[in-house]
Amino acid sequence: MKILLTGSNGMVGRNILEHRDSKLFTLVFPSSKELNLLNYGCVERYLKKITPDLIIHAAGIVGGIQANMKEPVRFFLKNLDMGRNIVWAARQCGVKKIINLGSSCMYPRNAANPLREEYLLQGELEPTNEGYALAKIATVRLCEYIARETEDFQYKTLIPCNLYGRWDKFNPAYSHLIAAVIKKIHDAKMQGEKEVIIWGDGTARREFLFAGDLADCVLNAICQFDSLPSLMNVGFGSDYSINEYYDAVAEIVGYTGTFIHDLSKPVGMKQKLVHIGRQNKWGWHARTSLREGLGASYSFFLDQMNQ
Repeated sequence: MKILLTGSNGMVGRNILEHRDSKLFTLVFPSSKELNLLNYGCVERYLKKITPDLIIHAAGIVGGIQANMKEPVRFFLKNLDMGRNIVWAARQCGVKKIINLGSSCMYPRNAANPLREEYLLQGELEPTNEGYALAKIATVRLCEYIARETEDFQYKTLIPCNLYGRWDKFNPAYSHLIAAVIKKIHDAKMQGEKEVIIWGDGTARREFLFAGDLADCVLNAICQFDSLPSLMNVGFGSDYSINEYYDAVAEIVGYTGTFIHDLSKPVGMKQKLVHIGRQNKWGWHARTSLREGLGASYSFFLDQMNQ
């Protein structure tokens, strides 16, 4: 089976390529210079050239709360263009299978937790990442519309919870929570700082999945594509408070200082835990514990620092 992987230079893409089962397939993973997803003509020509059997759409412009608030136009337009172009070009070129990666940011801000797949578009989105969420929702809906119109085209979406792990971004301007906390606490330890600031009161709850586990789910989805639900959350199964993540990272890093809270900073949704009923019924579960994942993430961070 020939598989086109978009976003091969991102965290999800790199973890897919590193997974032991990736060798079972012929994976084509062009760089952004080889395949400009923002140009529909380029995408269509590329698909006609390589004729993939299946596409994994893992490309995206991603970032933490600061980046989403600062650049909503960029997050909206580029993610919308990439999603539309790859999905519609696939339809036009006769590619009948897609595994599209969505995001739990697509769920309404006030939806009851755990977040079920049917909650999409059932309420107001979280303002701090609304642009990104709208773009991802549009791509999900396009996949669903195409599959509904023509049964031969099975375009399915996985909705992972927040991710962390190898190949995460540690730049504070673009990093998500765990990567940002690792860098912040590591720097505090190295500089002998006795206090670390936490945005908000630290009681907001988040669910994080090790990126290597998501890669495992994606590769299982290729092998069991026919039984894969058309829309499925992929989660760890439990969440922790922001304060608990800071404590866990401090233990891994060996930081013994204290934490103080800046209540003037935005914190986003109060809780974001996905419902994994469909995932469990399908027969997949995450294997990496939080402690194991944090240890691997910190080791990767140190390796990157030493390069």
